[in-house]
Parts: sequence; C-alpha cells; structure tokens
Amino acid sequence: MPPDAGLLGAVEGGGTQFVCGVSRSVGSRDKPSSNSLERDLPASPVIIPTTTPDETCARILEFFRGYSIESLGIAMFGPLELSPQSSNFGSLLRTPKPGWSGVPVLTMLRDGLQVPAAIDTDVNAAALAEHVSGAAVGCDPTVYITVGTGVGVGVFIRGGTLHGLLHPELGHLPVPRWRDAHGNPDTFEGTCPFHGRCVEGLVSGTALWSRFGRDPASVRDDDPAWDAIAAYLGDLLVAVVLALSPQRIVMGGGVMERATLFPKVRASLRARLNGYVPRAELDDGLEQYVVPRNHAHAGLEGAFLLAKRALRDASSEPAHA
Repeated sequence: MPPDAGLLGAVEGGGTQFVCGVSRSVGSRDKPSSNSLERDLPASPVIIPTTTPDETCARILEFFRGYSIESLGIAMFGPLELSPQSSNFGSLLRTPKPGWSGVPVLTMLRDGLQVPAAIDTDVNAAALAEHVSGAAVGCDPTVYITVGTGVGVGVFIRGGTLHGLLHPELGHLPVPRWRDAHGNPDTFEGTCPFHGRCVEGLVSGTALWSRFGRDPASVRDDDPAWDAIAAYLGDLLVAVVLALSPQRIVMGGGVMERATLFPKVRASLRARLNGYVPRAELDDGLEQYVVPRNHAHAGLEGAFLLAKRALRDASSEPAHA
C-alpha cells in the first residue's frame, strides 16, 4: 500500500518511555508545509515503555505499520552520533541507559519502515518545537532544558539545532558542592555513572529517587533539599546564559512539574549572575525568560518537524538512473 500524502510519523525516545504519534501535514509530497500539522491521527500519543532495544524498536515498528506514513522523525535520548559522515550515524554512543550503548536507532527504524527518516536529540527537537510553535516563538537562540530521568540541554541557534563535535551535553556539567546558610555541605554524591556529581547526577529524577529514598513527588516543598537542587540548576542556567546567550530558556521534564521549583531556579540564576549581564530579561523579566514548556510532548512535536524535513530532503534528491 503506498504511503498517504502528508502522513508523518514521529517518535520521542526517552530513558523511561517512547512516545509515538502520527499526524497529517498540510501540504503534499512535493510541497510539504513547514509548520502546520493536524493532530487527529491518532487522538493522543501512544506510550511504549523503554525495555531492551530489540523489544522497544519492534513495538515502535508494529505501531507505525498500522499507518502508511511518508516519513519518520526521531527525537532520541543521547548521546547520539549525529555526523552524517560517520559509519555509526544515528546510533547511540556510550549512554547511562543499560543495554542501549551502540544501538543503531536510525537504521533500525528507517530500514524497518522503508521511509525517509531524520534524527536528532530529544532536547534539540524540543528546542526546535518550542521555537517554532511553543514558549519561545521567534527567540534565536532558544535553549530547552529537560529535567527528568536524565538532564538534557537542546539548542536552537541561527535557524537550526546545534551540532558540532557532538551535540550539547550540558546535563553533565560539573558543579560545585552546595552549602546551606550555615555552611553545611550537601553530602549527596550523585548518581551519574560517568561523573558522579554532575548536574544530571544531582538533580535528575533518578538522582532524586536515590537522594530521598522514595518518590520525589511525595517530598514536601519545604524540604531543604529542594534548595540544593535549585542551586545546581542555577549553576547550569548561568553556564547556559554566559556561553550561549539565549533569548529564552524553556524548561520541561517531570522534575520541573513541581511548580515551586521554578521561582527557586530563577532566584538561583539571578544570584549567580549577580547583575553581570545588563539585560532586563535577567532581572525583573526572569519570569518571562526562564519559562515552562508549552508542548506537553515537546520532543514529539520536534520529531514531527524532523519528519517534515526528511520528507522535504527526500523530495529534493535527484533521481538516480
């Protein structure tokens, strides 16, 4: 059965779950639209738990084979090999997620469906989505930070997502040990298997389960540990501001669903900058500068845009004799 014109597939891969969706793009194979999507196929995304690579990818392929998609966008947790010149393009590199290092995600899904596909990190895709139609429309650079199972940073800059030697990995930024008002140091040593006390090792959902010994959602807002967590996120944000000078920072992920954390994080950023960057956005405008995500599944929204790019690129390739 030939693919339906404009029917796109998108998948957001996380350490806990994969989110899959299908959407109809306004436009045709020859002139795919840049932004417009009708999200009625299906009514809501489908969740697939992250288990082994073979089992997870098999379930993803089974889902998409129920539709006749034209292209696929993949927003994947990392780190990823994103150099098209590499023989491992589209594969996971060394990752804290057990069993997933080296998995050729792009090849498995693209070849399994036999459609054009594009891949980027989940947070780069989220930054793209929030820039195009979310909480940072028109803001270039846009930085997206997710604080969930891990901590990831995505960057939209100069019209595209940031790739270089690799891609942004600021979630693994080392940070100084926090001390309370009495000078007592934070004794939590972190959970990152590579760096211990990096940002991810200190504030991710995985780290918080280890720190508290129970579901972090059950911990009261007045627990002093949240001050330490906000301080570490402030260390991350000040590095982002000084290195990338974004016009807006968007934050998402399960940990950031705790509403009381946003004011603490903004206050931490302000204290660390100490007035150094003379912009109103970093003073009275912080509530509009460090903001919650607009899209509940920002990575999935970005993956739809990646699928549109894959379709456009495939349509522009010269025919082979």
